[in-house]
Amino acid sequence: MSAVVGTLYGLGVGPGDPELITVKAFRTLMQSPVIAYPKKRKGSKSYAHRITEVYVNPNEKEMLGLVFPMTKDQAILDREWHKTVEEVWNHLSQGKDVAFVTEGDPLLYSTFIHMMRLMKKLHPEVEIKTVPGISSINGAASRLGIALADGDEHVAIVPARDDYQAMRKVIEENDCVIFIKVAKVIDLMLQVLRDLELIDKASVVTKVTSEEEVIWNVNELDGLELEYLTLMVVRK
Repeated sequence: MSAVVGTLYGLGVGPGDPELITVKAFRTLMQSPVIAYPKKRKGSKSYAHRITEVYVNPNEKEMLGLVFPMTKDQAILDREWHKTVEEVWNHLSQGKDVAFVTEGDPLLYSTFIHMMRLMKKLHPEVEIKTVPGISSINGAASRLGIALADGDEHVAIVPARDDYQAMRKVIEENDCVIFIKVAKVIDLMLQVLRDLELIDKASVVTKVTSEEEVIWNVNELDGLELEYLTLMVVRK
């Protein structure tokens, strides 16, 4: 084993449009011998992987696809996460830098957060650096032409959940709310907005800035099954 341990980079590669990657993230991609990315079990390419592919020749890098368990079973989560961290450590321990690419920003609702915490716990000798990225929230503001906050206004980022009162309260208490993970509770969110007479102040977008982007007519969303990468902006 090499005495020199590689650096683990958390790289934000933006919300979908490959051009929304920072110069620093691009440079780190070019310099890192190992590119780690979230891999889907079914074989389809993750968002971050598809963005990275635009810039990285897989024949010139070690491409490390990592599968993250989609379960709430803590025993399975612990086992699989430990296995994933050890896969990354295997490269770092050989003195190789690893760039872990993540959609959006690595420190905002990102898989990298857990990777970073567990790596620090299991292998504290690893230096960890992050490169901030443009989040889907910034991407949505740009694509929708909505100013998220001005002056002393309050803006909130909230994972949407099946709790009518909580969702209503956060809208009432803020000038602008970005609801992420909104797909699974879209009907409840529409009910809240109608009760507050704010349906015309809401915008919903899926896979923002990517080639598959959809900006929805909010009044036509009742009963629709939306994709996971959907968010709602409510600007009063």
